[in-house]
Amino acid sequence: MGLTDSSTLVHTFQNVFLLHQGSSSLTRQSPARAPDHSDDLTRRAFAEALGTALLVLAVVGSGIAASQLSAGDTGLALLENAVATAGALVALIYTLGPVSGAHMNPVVTIADRALGGISMRAACGYVAAQFVGGSVGAVVANVIFSRPAVTLSTTVRTGGALWTSEVVATFGLLLVIFGLVRSRRKAAVPLSVAAYIGGAYFFTSSTSFANPAVTIARTLSDTFSGISPGSAPSFLAAQLLGAALAVVTVRYLYPTDRGAREPESDFSATQSSPEPAMA
Repeated sequence: MGLTDSSTLVHTFQNVFLLHQGSSSLTRQSPARAPDHSDDLTRRAFAEALGTALLVLAVVGSGIAASQLSAGDTGLALLENAVATAGALVALIYTLGPVSGAHMNPVVTIADRALGGISMRAACGYVAAQFVGGSVGAVVANVIFSRPAVTLSTTVRTGGALWTSEVVATFGLLLVIFGLVRSRRKAAVPLSVAAYIGGAYFFTSSTSFANPAVTIARTLSDTFSGISPGSAPSFLAAQLLGAALAVVTVRYLYPTDRGAREPESDFSATQSSPEPAMA
């Protein structure tokens, strides 16, 4: 081997050594960090707020429009309200399901937490977002129909028949959702939920509120779909009772091995994200 070849070989070893030293130093200075999911939860909570706002806008807005277009015909107005709400539900669940699961309903989130489908931290974020979003949706509905932004409803809805209706409506809604999810038929959720809510408008005397966030939001609009603030607490209690009964029934009818379950329940037909879908 000549002098030039030996020199070149030594140079190569020096470069490799320096490169190795530089890589080790960089590794020491920049240790790997545990993943931070806070941004993901923020995005999902925003989707819940947005979805609930649009859902309430559909409920309250279509109620106002129906009462104007079909004044004096309560049955027709209710039909218009139900169809608009069911249509909006399908679109919102398909659209936001891949982001957050499209719960848009605190009792759906609470039930999902009870069944092990969502973390406590995520559940708290979802529920807070749903109540805020629902209130915003009611305000927007009032404004776009030239009403005061907030007018507390004077429509009294009280009595055993209405409370029982809310227990039944909420129970049935959660049975439909979690029955489909736990039997691996998530693709059927959007249309099934919309069909159930559209029908429950007529087969319950309360017109199927079945959603605490929507119930509170509807106290902010003194229109066709409103409910007085004094009537809301009883509706909320009935909805929570219906949710508790639904969780017990779902566990009995659809027992699952936690290890066999998918990590998070997504109610959308296009499977691409976390967690459960509404009403």
